[in-house]
Amino acid sequence: MTLFFFDVFGNASIGVYSLVNDKIAILPPQVPETKRNKVAEWLKVKVIATTVGKSVINGVLACANSNGVLLPSFATDDEVEAIKSACDLNVTVMDTKKTAYGNMVLSNDKGAVVDPRLDKADVNQIEDTLGVEVVPNEIAGLPYVGSLATATNKGVLAHPQLKDEERAVLEDVLKVHVDVGTVNGGIPYVATGLMGNSNGAVVGMLTTGPEMFIIGQVLDVVK
Repeated sequence: MTLFFFDVFGNASIGVYSLVNDKIAILPPQVPETKRNKVAEWLKVKVIATTVGKSVINGVLACANSNGVLLPSFATDDEVEAIKSACDLNVTVMDTKKTAYGNMVLSNDKGAVVDPRLDKADVNQIEDTLGVEVVPNEIAGLPYVGSLATATNKGVLAHPQLKDEERAVLEDVLKVHVDVGTVNGGIPYVATGLMGNSNGAVVGMLTTGPEMFIIGQVLDVVK
């Protein structure tokens, strides 16, 4: 395994446009096929080329683990079908006004931590779709946990201002080691510049050597 540099539309915020688990990656169809194939090879996943709600910010609007995919209410029938036909995961279109599920949910195959502002019905639906325990929590005192950390089945990289009590919850729920770092030259919203799973990690093209070292250590990726 290793770490790879990547950009989407010339932008280092690769996690804004993409989401990945141990089985699939979802990238906008506007990303050239040659680049999508690289992600498939690096992370050993099947790449699904689709938008979410006719938008390219897939990583903001959707989230997934190896059991399921959560989509916002305005995901189109064609997008839902594209995902369902490419994998055998649970695919749920959330029937709420909330849209940025990629920002609100941090999950791996062992658990999920969610924005504490989500209501009980949302939490129950997330739990059913992802097939894991779901616990509300904050990271660095902020509620949008999905953008503040990246979780794999090997580790969690979180915002540098992660509090000790928050770390304890993350480690208890996600059942992996948790540490802190940044991406793309000091950005603390680590999910915006990082794609990772059990097979490797892909970082935004502005990520520095020291950042890559920490990412490699935390996510158990050898550079």
